[in-house]
Amino acid sequence: MLPTPQQVRDYIAQGLPCDHLDVQGDGQHFDALIVSASFEGKRLIARHQLVYAALGDRMKAEIHALSMRTLTPGEYAKAGA
Repeated sequence: MLPTPQQVRDYIAQGLPCDHLDVQGDGQHFDALIVSASFEGKRLIARHQLVYAALGDRMKAEIHALSMRTLTPGEYAKAGA
């Protein structure tokens, strides 16, 4: 069974404290906007690794593609997203 955007959102939220989290997708391909203070001082690759760690083995088994925008709360506020 393919995961829903809400399930992917829940998976991320369970493993990573988020100030804002929006996930859209079709069951296989997902787009996520993730805002977390955990991203402070981290490069893009380290931010993505935090998200992948929150998803765990689901990235191999359930989720085939995840495009993500990872922002700190300050970056999110500046972007006005």
